[in-house]
This record gives sequence, structure tokens and C-alpha cells, in this order.
Amino acid sequence: MANYTAADVKKLRELTGAGMMDCKKALDEAEGNVDKAVEALRIKGQKGVAKREGRSAENGAVVSLIADDNTSGVIVELKCETDFVAKGDKFQAVANEIAAHVAKTSPADLDALLASEIEAGKTVQAFVDEANATLGEKIVLDRFAQFSDGYVSVYMHRTMPDLPPQIGVLVELDKENAEVAKGVAQHIAAFAPKYLSREDVPAEVVEAERRVAEETTRQEGKPEAALPKIVEGRLNGFFKDATLLGQPYALDNKKSVEKVLQEAGVTLKRFSRIKVGI
Repeated sequence: MANYTAADVKKLRELTGAGMMDCKKALDEAEGNVDKAVEALRIKGQKGVAKREGRSAENGAVVSLIADDNTSGVIVELKCETDFVAKGDKFQAVANEIAAHVAKTSPADLDALLASEIEAGKTVQAFVDEANATLGEKIVLDRFAQFSDGYVSVYMHRTMPDLPPQIGVLVELDKENAEVAKGVAQHIAAFAPKYLSREDVPAEVVEAERRVAEETTRQEGKPEAALPKIVEGRLNGFFKDATLLGQPYALDNKKSVEKVLQEAGVTLKRFSRIKVGI
């Protein structure tokens, strides 16, 4: 019988994130040597990475990092297979380390982030693969956002109290206003606008909405003379729903988000909303 204790099993689980039975088996094979058991679990995990590639990773967490002076901020989405892993300290530590790396290196895009070195001789992709191996689930670094050109704030929303945040909203104002930044970020989290303003909606999207509005109006048998006005009204309704500035403000639906920003004397330069798996 291998010479190890319950404390050794606990230590191995904390070091690797592996399940209890896997830890016991590894300790048995390593004759109670924790370091050898860690190595064995890592090797076993790496062998299983390819098998996990086809699995679905729809759970996970959004983590954030905001500079003390609010001049910059980062949100990162890291996905996994189960909520059990998502709420574990090991998984969240991996996500937070990646967020810190983004804040430090400002990668241009996801490909650049994955190819960058997070540790000497280790890329972010290798770092994620290592987490994949040690945690025993498919781990995916899917999205991130970074702002650093104004007053940056974040709102993190938990969909379940025992899970890490599943929604993160990063906003950037042209000047400091913590109250407005928080309120608008909460609004974005709840109502998920696709665009900031009408000007940000791609022309092909507008044309598609116009075609749908025209065809719908014709099928309803509306008079041809009334068609342009009805179509414009429906198009305006689309803009009101899809653009942040056009939406009624969550904390005062008698005002639009645009009106709230105008009254506060600030401009929302941009925003990013990330919801795990969507």
C-alpha cells in the first residue's frame, strides 16, 4: 500500500485540479511521492487534450482587471465544460493570469494573444493547453477586450451566486463619471445592445432590415403610398432596440441612454459586452 495521507491527496488536488480518484491513483503509482504524482497527472492530462478537442465548452467565467486610476481595463472570457471547474480556484487563477498578461502586453487580437509569451518559453496557447491537461476539461480562451483611451470602468454580473461572473461589460467614457459608467454598464449587461449608435450599424444590416420591413408591410396589405413611412417607422424601431444610445435607460425608462449621457456631460466612446458561451 502506498505511503500517503489524506493531506497528500488534498495537496495534489490543489496543485493539479484533478479529481480525488485520479489523485489517489496517481499517488498509488508514484508510491506516495507528490511531485511524481503531479508529473504523472500532467502527462496523463496532455494525452487527453486531443480527445477533448471535440467537446463543447459552454461554461466558464469572465474576469476583469481595471487600473487603479481607471485609465485602462481588460475583460477576458475563459471557457470550460462544466460549472464545477468554472467555480474552482485553479480555473479562475488561470483566467486572472491571462487578464493580467493582456493588461501588460496589449495584444492586437486573439491570435496575437495566444501566440505571445506569458512565461519564459511558454505561449498563452501552451498555458491554456496546460490548464486543459491539469483540469481534465476542454479549456478555451475565446475573447477579450481592452480599453485604454479614457475613463474605463467595468460591471461584472453573476447569473448564479455560487458561480464566477458570466457577464462582463467594459465601458469607456471621455471623462470621469463613476456613477454614469456603472449605470450604463449595468444597462448593457441587462439589454445586450449590438451597436453603440446608428452610425455603427453596418450598411448591409440596415439594408436587410429595410427589406424585411418592406416585405412585411406589403404582406400586411398596407397601402403602397403609406409604405415609406411605415418602413421608416419600423427601421427606427430596429435602431431603438439594437443601438445602446437609442434604448430606454434601464434606471429611468423615460429617458434614452443617449439623453442620460448628454445630461451628465459625458460621451460613451465604446463598450464591450461578453457573456460566457454567447
